[in-house]
Amino acid sequence: MSKAMKKRIDPVIEEIHETRREIAQRFGGDIHRISEDARRRQSREGRPVWHPKTANQSLDQTADGIQRNG
Repeated sequence: MSKAMKKRIDPVIEEIHETRREIAQRFGGDIHRISEDARRRQSREGRPVWHPKTANQSLDQTADGIQRNG
């Protein structure tokens, strides 16, 4: 990224990106571990955790691991 482009990035957005990079690094980029940690912290701090009433029925997970619309 050029210096001119970097100067135009909002400092708040850059801080969000940096925080995301730090969290990803802490968990080796594993989204499942990141999510589980966030759920644990929310629960421990008494924050509400949303649980869907039903699973997403629009995606069908196939044996080859590719998700296709159903």
